[in-house]
This record gives sequence, C-alpha cells and structure tokens, in this order.
Amino acid sequence: MPLRVLVLGAGFGGLELTTMLSEALGDEVEATLIDKSDAFVFGYAKLDVMFGRAEPAAVRLPYADLAKPGVRFVKETITAIDPEARRVTTDGGSYDADVLVVALGADYAYDATPGLTEHGNEFYSVAGAERLAQVLPTFMSGRAVVGVCGAPFKCPPAPSETALLLHDHLTARGVRDACEIAFVVPFGTPVPPSPDTSRALVAAFAERGIELVTGRRVRALDGARGTVVLDDESELPYDLFLGVPRHRAPDVVLASGMAVDGYVPVDSQTLATRFPDVYAVGDVATVGVPKAGVFAEGAARVVAEAIVARVRGGEEPAPYAGRGSCYIEFGAGQVGRVDVDFLGGPKPTGTFQPPSDALVAEKRHFGASRRARWFGT
Repeated sequence: MPLRVLVLGAGFGGLELTTMLSEALGDEVEATLIDKSDAFVFGYAKLDVMFGRAEPAAVRLPYADLAKPGVRFVKETITAIDPEARRVTTDGGSYDADVLVVALGADYAYDATPGLTEHGNEFYSVAGAERLAQVLPTFMSGRAVVGVCGAPFKCPPAPSETALLLHDHLTARGVRDACEIAFVVPFGTPVPPSPDTSRALVAAFAERGIELVTGRRVRALDGARGTVVLDDESELPYDLFLGVPRHRAPDVVLASGMAVDGYVPVDSQTLATRFPDVYAVGDVATVGVPKAGVFAEGAARVVAEAIVARVRGGEEPAPYAGRGSCYIEFGAGQVGRVDVDFLGGPKPTGTFQPPSDALVAEKRHFGASRRARWFGT
C-alpha cells in the first residue's frame, strides 16, 4: 500500500514537497495536497500587480494545472487538524495520513492594528495589491507612509522594495515633487543579517528623499487626524498608508494544539514537530529563518528527502541548512540579491550582491523555473 502523505498548504513548501515526492516515488506515494485557494501567486508578483506592471490574471498559476504522478490536489478549507491521529477535517470531508506536513503559511491579523482596515491599505495579500493598483493612480500629492505593523513578517526586503518602487511610480506620473515618502520598519536596519545590503538600501532611500524610521512598528492608524501611531506613541502624518499587516499562524493551526507562542516549533535540522510523523515547513513554523518562500522550499526538500528515504530505505537527508537568497528590487529596473545563512554559525550572516542586469535575468529565471517545475508551464 502506498505511503499516505497529507500536505496542508500549496505554497512554496507544499508545491516543492509534492513535486519532489512525485519525481522520486511516483505512484509509490499517495500524496494529497490541500489548499483553500484555486491558484498560486508568487509573493513578488503582488508588487507587479500593485504598480500596474501585471494584470492579476497574469500572475495566477491555477492549481488545476497540477498533474503529477502520485499527487492529488484538493481545493478545500481545512477546519480541524488532529496531529496525534494525523487526521485532518475539511469542509469537504476528512483525511488520514501516515505522514502529515503542515505548510499553511501565516495569515494576516488585520484587526491587530487599529485603523488599518478602515483608514489604510495593505499590500501583502493579492486582494490588497489589486485595491492599491486602483488607489495609487489617484494619489497626486501628500505624504505616503510604508509601514510594518509587526515582526516577524514575510519577505523582509519587500517593504523596502515598495518604498523604492513607489518613488518610481510617482516620478513616472510627474507628481513625485508633490509627495513625500516615509518607511517605518521595526528592525534597526532594513536587512539586519547583511550590513552591506542595509547600507545599499539606506543609500538608495537617501538618494530618493525617502525618510527612514527604524526600530519602530506601526501600532495604529488615526484616520480622523491623519496620523500613523508608532509603538513608542510618536506619530507621523500620512495621506496614504501602505502597510504590512501583523502576521499569525492560521486559526486552525492555533486550535490544533501544535503552536507555541503563535507558531509551530520544529526541530531545526529535520522540521519534525513533537508529534510523530508530523512536520511543519515554511511560515507556519518556528525554525530560526525568515518567513520567505525560498526558505520554505529548502525546508520542504529536507522533509521530502526524509520521506523518500523512509520508502526506499536510503540514508537520512542532511540537516536543514537554513540558507537562502532573496532578490531585492532597487527601483529603476535594478535588482540586487542578498544571500543569507541563518543556521550555519553563531549568528545569521548575509552577503550582498549589488544590482546588475545579470540579477534581473536571474530573478526572472527563478520564477520561470519554478513555474515549469511545479506547473509544467
């Protein structure tokens, strides 16, 4: 009887995991991939939508296009997880597994920041990016604030990219001189593991007249007074707010008893939880790496290799390395890269690759290669 592997969440982690199982085991595994959405969207594609560089339909990769031996995709909403029994209930039925992998990512706690929904905009969801694509062309003058409402948050360079791309957008429309841009980030520098990357971003902000406020998070928006309230009770005036909402594990994960301090703790080498044959990868897990797709993908590979070894009787995989690379848009069509290592030494380290045409092409290949690998397009 094939090994039953149940994968919850079809993001970077779930897609890479099921692809590897299909490639290595084919019909020797019975993998079920469950997600409530009907399509995958790369995180960076939300910036393309927000700034009018791509239509929403063009960045959607339908899960209906998944066709891999040994893998079945199910579009259902998960309503309960029993990690001890490895049983999952959805709005369409229930599933039992020999191996359960939770890769449900992080949800957004909009209500955790008073005024965000009523008086601001967020750009971390596809719907939020689509709304801002309609709002940004109407912004003619005033002060725009790009603000982070809490840490940790997905793709740490993304808010910096947004501030720089907003500068480009306003410049192209001929209204930049009538606008101010401020960027609020809870870290002491934009990318703490890489001083060189942070220095390059700080220089880019200075060149473009973007105010940088570090070591602060956005606590609330006061729409009546048009102010952003920071966590030290200081305030910034704003006319347009573009926010990174606070993150949290999905409610169904919190209700399962798997989470500690908001996320699922795992062994940093194997991604195993405290429940036998239950793993967690990606943004839902606490493993000491950023919440970014490339790290979820790397963690998924370790779990996939462990499952393959279990079926085939091979050696256990090497431990999760905690390394990854993130591309960073610097505006004006420039793309840089930061290579970070979070688990290989006493503290995280990062190496900066300055913007270049080669990195523009490399980022394009990054997306194209995964579209081809996961969706066959």
